[in-house]
Amino acid sequence: MVNPVWFGSLGAACTTLSFIPQIVKIKKQGGADLSFLMLFIYISGCLLWFAYGLLIHAPEVIWANAITSLLVFIGIVMKVTHPNRRAALAAENAAPSAGAAVPRAPRKLRIAVDMDEVIADAFGKTLRAFNERTGRNITKEQIAREGLETVFAPETFTPELQAVFQDMHHDRTFFADLELMEGGQEALRELSTDFEIFIASAAMDVPSSFDAKYQWLKQYFPFIPPSHYVFCGDKSILNADFLIDDRPRHFEHFVGAGILFTAPHNVNRSAKLRADNWQDVTRILREAQAAHLSSAPR
Repeated sequence: MVNPVWFGSLGAACTTLSFIPQIVKIKKQGGADLSFLMLFIYISGCLLWFAYGLLIHAPEVIWANAITSLLVFIGIVMKVTHPNRRAALAAENAAPSAGAAVPRAPRKLRIAVDMDEVIADAFGKTLRAFNERTGRNITKEQIAREGLETVFAPETFTPELQAVFQDMHHDRTFFADLELMEGGQEALRELSTDFEIFIASAAMDVPSSFDAKYQWLKQYFPFIPPSHYVFCGDKSILNADFLIDDRPRHFEHFVGAGILFTAPHNVNRSAKLRADNWQDVTRILREAQAAHLSSAPR
């Protein structure tokens, strides 16, 4: 007759040794798929069976549950101290709690900058070439004093003179060697560290100027990436906080704030924001930046 004690001993050995593969898995993977609650209930049950074995003097129950309790305890310690769990806890503590606002640095203000008469002196070159070809002696000061419409009134600005004017602007090389507007290059280099700068030229007015303007920008403003060159027609499509331009018409449907850059043809035009030079532009933008940062959530 088979002794039933052998059955009990064999069963105890199987249930005890069955936790060894789990120990190996915890060592390799960290035991993230094991519940702490399950392990604590399991070890509590083993300890109760161990106590029961002591009470009834059952060696098989005693040794089986003593070893199993030890294995489960080892598994708990390995799960708690495994590097995977420590890394997960560190990430959890670093992450914001559910529903909490994620702190972010205030975004940079976006600035769109026109080319002609703002950073490139196209008007100066036009006027010099016009005077050379026509024998006239018109100056920027005269235009600023008398107004563009008066200096180039229809009765004095003949169709022949208008043709000269148009021919110069449709010359593919006209925009290739424009002089810099004073202070523009230095100001934009400084501002580009704290603002997102785009060059926005209404180049569709003179489509032949695309290549010359592109090369000119690469030469004098290499710190502004070509991806930030915008050759367009209607500047109302621009999504920027500020537009610096010498033509007030570009501000009419622009969603941001327009800064009118003073030029001979706009001195008598009213403007909410006007900059006579690049020092004025820098001051206006720095004031706007300070207000933007002070209003940003902390």
